[in-house]
Amino acid sequence: MNVAGVLSAVFWGLLLLSLLVVVHEAGHYVAARAFGVRVTEFYLGLPSRFRLFKKSKKHGTEFGVTPFLLGGYNRICGMEAEEDELMAQAFSIVQREGRVAVQDLAQELDIDLERAYALMVGLSDLAAIRPYYDPDLGEHPAQKDYPQAFEALARDANMLTEYDKGHDFALPGSTQDAQPRPLADADAQLDVERSHTYKGLSYPKRLMVLFAGPLVNLVLALLLVTGSFMSIEYETMVNVNEVGSVTAGSLADAAGLKAGDKILAVAQKDVSDWLEVSDALAQAREAGVDFDIVYERDGRQETATIDMPEGETVELVGVNARTEGVHLTLGQAVRSAFDYAGQVAGVAIRLIMPQHTMEVLGQSTSIVGISVMASEAANTGILDIIALLAAVSMSLGFMNLLPIPPLDGGKIVVETIQAIMHRPLSTKAQTAISYVGVAFFVFVFVVVLRNDIMRFFVR
Repeated sequence: MNVAGVLSAVFWGLLLLSLLVVVHEAGHYVAARAFGVRVTEFYLGLPSRFRLFKKSKKHGTEFGVTPFLLGGYNRICGMEAEEDELMAQAFSIVQREGRVAVQDLAQELDIDLERAYALMVGLSDLAAIRPYYDPDLGEHPAQKDYPQAFEALARDANMLTEYDKGHDFALPGSTQDAQPRPLADADAQLDVERSHTYKGLSYPKRLMVLFAGPLVNLVLALLLVTGSFMSIEYETMVNVNEVGSVTAGSLADAAGLKAGDKILAVAQKDVSDWLEVSDALAQAREAGVDFDIVYERDGRQETATIDMPEGETVELVGVNARTEGVHLTLGQAVRSAFDYAGQVAGVAIRLIMPQHTMEVLGQSTSIVGISVMASEAANTGILDIIALLAAVSMSLGFMNLLPIPPLDGGKIVVETIQAIMHRPLSTKAQTAISYVGVAFFVFVFVVVLRNDIMRFFVR
């Protein structure tokens, strides 16, 4: 592949994958916001210190892009915070002071600095407070570690933040960022903060937030596939006894038959549609002797003799049915789209079945292969691009539903286990499960990447 080909593959691959990632994350975002969950970030690209963004005045969410366009993410509040019995006290201190150094918090609560940071980070994950980057200390949001201090968020008279539905900072009693606002009941207010996060949702609503991303990918794919099926013209046989075409050099061609001839009889057997023509021709071929075809041309009835070669098996006489282009109806296209979805789902399921894993991987492609195919599709037409977009979107949707953390399906499994146990899994257990899932997908990535390199670059 030359330089131009590589650049084209990179461009189209990133464009296609970026579109699908945005659609996927938008599903999670819309579901979370519909349930009143705070979402502080919505980014195209992998997390990075370097990013461009615009902050929504209505929702407080940062919408932006990072340099690493190989994914995307939402920062849905309450998905990562660990519980600590001192969280309410830490929250109260920040609200009382407006801005607190982590060192001072540790001293006041008589805890070590590591735990103090954990408390601040946990409250930040709930979007109850936020990090404060002090320019006088050379701190900035792009730095790798957390700053030395955290501060209270701006809140309206009802204690709603910019991330909450219905906030109105024009109301009397609203406070600004880092402005002290002591809490009358820190425990009660912390419960309110949790209610605005993923952690505060019921089990069914959590599942809906997790399922929304793959669902949007699947719906998009089904719509695109249905539209593609309806736009394609399919050649279908017209069941009439009229010759559609004659194969050049065939027995029928030698006998003088032409397109448009109306066949009336084959080997003295009357026929009225193409199914009868086909059946009569098959019987005549099997007999292995010369036979006549009676046909009508320009209103005159004529006879053609098919000269069967001696001692040879004849598979075709050379007359073909008339065809016409048809489009699938909406119902037919939808059924075909769901049939296709079932096939893709079957492939995804076989991926996690040990006896089929390598077989599936041998037929799979990585981001490299997708990029090459996207470039090729761009050169052939919009329908090919749509077809590839649909295929990748459907694969992405079903893959994300596999019960393997950190995929959405894996998170759904964890949520279900916790609902059954009536308590959260330990951080250690969740981390161990995630490591297994990550290891599996690293293996998958390496295998399919090797396949693509051999397929597209090694001749």
